Formats: sequence, structure tokens, C-alpha cells
Amino acid sequence: MSGLPLAAATEAADTLLALFLALLAAKLGDEVFKRIGQPGIVGEILAGILVGPSVLGLVDADEVLEVFAELGVVFLLFWVGLETKLSDLREVGRVAVLVGLLGVALPLLGGVGIGFARGDEAATALFIGAALVATSVGITSAVMIDLGVLDRRASRTVLAAAVVDDVLALLLLSVAAGLAAEGAVDVASVAVILALALAFLAFFALGGTRLMQSRPRLLHAPRFSESPLLPAVILCLGLAAFAAQIGLAAIIGAFLAGMVVAETREQHPIEDEVAPLYAFFPPFFFVFIGTEVDLAALANGGALALLLAVTAVAVLTKFAGAYLGARGLGPGDAAFVAVGMVPRGEVGIIVASIGAMTGVVDERLFAVIVGMSILTTLLVPPLLRRLAPRLADAELEPATAP
Repeated sequence: MSGLPLAAATEAADTLLALFLALLAAKLGDEVFKRIGQPGIVGEILAGILVGPSVLGLVDADEVLEVFAELGVVFLLFWVGLETKLSDLREVGRVAVLVGLLGVALPLLGGVGIGFARGDEAATALFIGAALVATSVGITSAVMIDLGVLDRRASRTVLAAAVVDDVLALLLLSVAAGLAAEGAVDVASVAVILALALAFLAFFALGGTRLMQSRPRLLHAPRFSESPLLPAVILCLGLAAFAAQIGLAAIIGAFLAGMVVAETREQHPIEDEVAPLYAFFPPFFFVFIGTEVDLAALANGGALALLLAVTAVAVLTKFAGAYLGARGLGPGDAAFVAVGMVPRGEVGIIVASIGAMTGVVDERLFAVIVGMSILTTLLVPPLLRRLAPRLADAELEPATAP
């Protein structure tokens, strides 16, 4: 019995050391890349590769780091939601729907085409397509915050299109999982998932913001908190968990929670209180992405060739689809939107993991999809930085305006 407390203490010490090394590596990478004029999140992801299992082996992508990473992307999108008004998304609604639809259709066709060209089963080909469809808006959001362009029309289009993209990716993933598990698709289940997703979005995006507009001091009501921060965080985590339970990405729930809380901004400077959470947790998310890279699984010519082919198809099809959808915004804004939709990040990795668990994605294909997710993530921040000066001068109404 005496050994149990010691073992627990040792495990806790190892966990704390891993978190310390992950955060230190992230901020060192951030510092170095900012000093050379590059986006800091690229440095954080590369730092994750360096300290991860593929290189130094100092930090593993274990459950604790994964939890911190999930909190990181949740608070990142909560922050983005705080800077976003529902009216801003409505203003770009039609364009965003086109971006979302075309940005799903072309990558899906490309991914399924790669699968059939390799001789894969239909379920495997569909999982490849699902991995190419997914967009990691967390990556693009972080860059847009860094560049100070969240209030631009193109940025709002990316955020709104990401919601459309997530709903469509959810449906596609449900179909792929059904094929893998039973060899058939349950149309009724897919319809229920779609209905739940749309109801969730409508209820909280419309109902939640209207409630907070009519009662802007609602977050001040609980007596257990002296400020609205704790009620706001509870709302954020609650909506993120709810979204995850119905199959949507947790970050969609966090984003909606931020939009709801933003309606109280005139009563309290909520961003000042959320800022420490935004500063602390997201670096774990970017480091975690880096630790997921398995360089050994890609250390042969065939795997590298497949990685390059999948990445090229992922970039070109997503860019082409999103650009076509956003071309009405003008070439500069359309290019920014198209590049902003390219990162697959953690979403592509999650799709690959589900495929691996169902047995239709083998070890090499899993490594290729993870590698594609990392490469598309690393490619985008420098491109967005170059495209930002070309954005249209006209800005949407600032989120803090009365």
C-alpha cells in the first residue's frame, strides 16, 4: 500500500515535467519565429515535432497533453467568438455557404479518387476523402488574431464557412464510419445527426445571442462569482461538450459560446479576463499537433510519394473550391479565404484516428494523413501573412461597437 502514493506522486511529477517542457518548447519556438518575422504558431508546431517522440522524445502525445490541447483550441475559438458578431456572419452568409460547399465537394472527390487509384475499398477511400474535407479553423483563427484582421470580411467568411464545412464533414464522417462498421449507411441516423447539428447551431447562435442582448447582465447574476468570467467559462465548456456529444467539433460550441458572451461586452470588458486563458492553453494545442508526427512511418520512398500526392491534392482541391466560392469578394479576399480554409490540423488527425480504430486505415495511410495535416498546417500561416496586406480596406463593423 505504501508504494501507491509514491507511484502516484512520480506519475504526477512526470506529467508536470512534460507539460513544462511542452509549454517551454512552444514559447521558445514562438519567440524564435517571431524574431525572424514568421508566424509564431509555426514555431510552436515545429517545437512539438522537435520535443516529440519522432526526434528528442521528451514529450509524448499522451492523454494529459491531449486534454490540455483540447482546452487550448476550445479557448482559442472562444476568444474568436468574443470578437465576432452574429450580424457579421449573416453579412457573408451566402458566400460562406458557397465556400463551405465547394470546399467540401472538390477535396472529397480528390480524396476518394486517390483511394480508388490505390485500389482501396470504398470505406477507406471515403475516409481519405473525409480527411481531406476537414478544415482546422483553429490554425487560421490564430493567424488572423496575430495579424489583427479578424474584423475583415474575408476573415468572417472563413469563420462562417468553417461552420458549414464542419456540419458537412460530420455527415461525411458518419457515412464513412457506417460503411466501415456495417458495409451500409443508415440514412435515418445521418438525417438525425444533420437535424441535431442544425438545431444546435440555430438555437444557440440565434436564441443565445438574443437572450444575452435582452439580458446583458445575466452572467453577473450568479453569486458564486464576483465577475462574469466563471459563468462564461462554464458556458464555453458546456457548449463545447454539447457540440462534441452530438458529433460536431467541440470548437464550434466554444465559438458559439464566445458569440453569446460577446453580447455582454458593453457591461463588462470580458476579453480582459479571458486573455490569460487564451495566452496559456493554445500553445499546448500547437505543440500537440507537432508531437503527433511519426517521421519513422514516412521514412521510405513509397510513403513519401503518397504523402506528397495526398498533400498536393488536399491543398489544390480545397484552395480551388474555396476560391471559386469566394471569388465574388475580389481576388485578394478570395485568395485569403481559400488559403485560410486549407489547414487540416487536428481535424484531419481525428478523422484518420477514427479510420484506424475501425480498421479501414492502415498504419502507413494513417501516418500519411497525419503528415498531410501537419504540412497543410505549416504551409498556411506564412501565406496568410503575405496575403493579409492585399485584403480589402473595407472592414465590417467592429465587434465592440454599440
